[in-house]
Amino acid sequence: MYHKLFFRKQRRWLAALSLLTLGTTASLRAAEDATGYLLVANKGDQTLAIVDPVAGLSVATIPENGVTGHEVVASPDGQRAFVPIYGNAGVGSPGTDGQLLRVLDLAKREIVGTVDFGKGVRPHCAVMGPKDGLLYVTTELDNSVTVINPDTLKIVATIPTGQTESHMLALTRDGKRGYTANVGPGTVSVLDVQARKVITIIPISQHTQRISLSVDDRRVFTADQTSPRLAVIDTASNAVSAWVDLPSTGYGTAPTPDGHTLVVALSRINQVGIVDLDTLKLVKTIDVPKSPQEVLVQPDGAFAYVSCDASRQVAVIDLKEFKVFKLINTGPGTDGLAWAKRAH
Repeated sequence: MYHKLFFRKQRRWLAALSLLTLGTTASLRAAEDATGYLLVANKGDQTLAIVDPVAGLSVATIPENGVTGHEVVASPDGQRAFVPIYGNAGVGSPGTDGQLLRVLDLAKREIVGTVDFGKGVRPHCAVMGPKDGLLYVTTELDNSVTVINPDTLKIVATIPTGQTESHMLALTRDGKRGYTANVGPGTVSVLDVQARKVITIIPISQHTQRISLSVDDRRVFTADQTSPRLAVIDTASNAVSAWVDLPSTGYGTAPTPDGHTLVVALSRINQVGIVDLDTLKLVKTIDVPKSPQEVLVQPDGAFAYVSCDASRQVAVIDLKEFKVFKLINTGPGTDGLAWAKRAH
């Protein structure tokens, strides 16, 4: 009888310990998601800012030695950043044609490598392949996405987009599909990443900007630049399935990890919009500093970061209270954002 009672208590104790361990593991994972550095491309002084988002301070800036980086992506281990050097003009406008991509060591805080595309291609948006570990970069003047091995810094392939001004890129979580926002043509190209080819081209508007995917990869969002609305593309049919009305023209977008909310920069009215993805309705707007551009949601979903170009600041949005939590001073021409895991 004593032994049965003992083993019964032991099983209860082990079950409780297991639950405690699982809870601790989940807490540790959540804490890890919340720790990291915010990377900010400052167009005005051609630097990359490394920001401690908890302290709300820029802890370092790294010169890019190039004119000019608009976007940035971090390596999965958080050790390096990749900054395409686009040029000195906006998309579709006359200016210099960048042909380099800088590789920055975030610990050493210096340039440690360069990819030279061999000619002016205006490289712009860089995305890490979620499964193959390759680096995908939009190369506008070649109407393509260039694929780079981030370890050897060698170009390994190109994927034609079939359109000019392929400015921004989003990849599905399995890495099999890519979607580019083609600004001047006002279209979205659907890419077969593995076969390196265009599947189809989806008409949106006279002009479109920015692009993002829902967390389940079932929908693509891009902003009509001629009307205050977002296009919602069904990835099963590769067609526009709905429109989301906005109070002004949209720009950068990013979904929250729970899949219920889309955060939208409303550049012309200096606001951020909150879209309910269950109803596809705008449910709230939040005032932010001048010229909000890009949106990045923290991996744990607690905060959204919005680069405010003309204000040299990043607005930090509390996604529980839906209000500005704080403003972080970064640098002139604050634009592209990326999250870098803290390397241990």
